Amino acid sequence: QLYLVESGGGLVQAGGSLRLSCAASGRTFSPYNVGWFRQAPAKEREFVGIISWSGGRLDYADSVKGLFTISRDNAKHTIYLQMNSLKPDDTALYYCAADFSRFGRTAAEYRYWGQGTPVTVSS
Repeated sequence: QLYLVESGGGLVQAGGSLRLSCAASGRTFSPYNVGWFRQAPAKEREFVGIISWSGGRLDYADSVKGLFTISRDNAKHTIYLQMNSLKPDDTALYYCAADFSRFGRTAAEYRYWGQGTPVTVSS
């Protein structure tokens, strides 16, 4: 079992930056991949990016490539999402999700989820 808690969301002006954190607890001694997703009001949950256990494998949605960066510190059991040049369209509830084996872009591939942290980008 893995437990995930996101933090770092808030209100930011367009063009600004935020860093979200995802703190993991539970079975953190086993390797797990972590994805970030977001869900805007009245929209489906959307893949943002994913990082492997080692950090050596990354994948990003085209919409955030070059703007968002995922990293992790396994000693702290924390995964980060650095978001730069934010736009109003980035406004959403941001979730981290984990799985011990899968490395994918769809929400159904992830077994463990956090509760989400809200990000609002004002124009």
